[in-house]
Amino acid sequence: MSAVSEAAAAEGLVTPRPALRRTRGRPFALTVRALGPVALLVLWWAASASGVLTPDVLASPAEVVRAVGELWGNGQLPDALATSLTRSGTGLLIGLAAGLILGVVTGFTRLGDELLDSSLQTLRTIPFLALVPLFMVWFGINETAKILLIAVATTFPMYVSTSSGVRNTDPKLVEAVRSFGMSRIAVVREVVLPGALPSLLAGLRLSMTLSVIALIAAEEINSTEGIGYLMSQAQSYARTDILAVCILIYGLLGLAADVVVRLLERVLMPWRVPQGGTR
Repeated sequence: MSAVSEAAAAEGLVTPRPALRRTRGRPFALTVRALGPVALLVLWWAASASGVLTPDVLASPAEVVRAVGELWGNGQLPDALATSLTRSGTGLLIGLAAGLILGVVTGFTRLGDELLDSSLQTLRTIPFLALVPLFMVWFGINETAKILLIAVATTFPMYVSTSSGVRNTDPKLVEAVRSFGMSRIAVVREVVLPGALPSLLAGLRLSMTLSVIALIAAEEINSTEGIGYLMSQAQSYARTDILAVCILIYGLLGLAADVVVRLLERVLMPWRVPQGGTR
């Protein structure tokens, strides 16, 4: 035993060992991730089969599956999905573009920071749901109000993440490339935005999630088509099976948004350890 080991043993310490990283196969990881949803589904089925959960409270999984077939067969579900995805996608694109531009302007230029940041920080504290009545007065109950509500909800997460990521760009690197004569736009495109990529993707994830939440709120504004319209119709006729279908669709849209961002992270930042990979 070495002198260091003897000294450590005398003080009640153990010899440090390098941490061994356990490798897990992808099928194992997918199985573990699926355990939670499967357990919830089994509990739902058991509660419905035993009569604890009556159809007037919540339809059984089998009735929900039949409702999906009914809505898909008569064309209501494809039409509603197309309408809702168009609303959400259009509002999200407008919000991402606005948040990205404002974040770069305030994060990269002192004048933009002094001129815009305090106003934007004030505006982002206003809940977007509080804007619904005002948007109805300004734009009526048409598609413009719904799309702009989603755009406003998704602008500020992207703005905050972009502004923070741009500010954290290494100033020495920016100074070095500018000393070689690179223009400001080229610096932003070639240095600042790639350096802020982790923050940009974090903002994208938050904005995509909020686009689904804002879509639910927007489709409550006197909709005549879309998933929200299906929900209001199902509420009128107390169809809990269709209500469950609509809620599950909203959940799946949020899950799909998260999967898209994870795939983008793997493609754009292949060097980054996946979330939870170090544990």
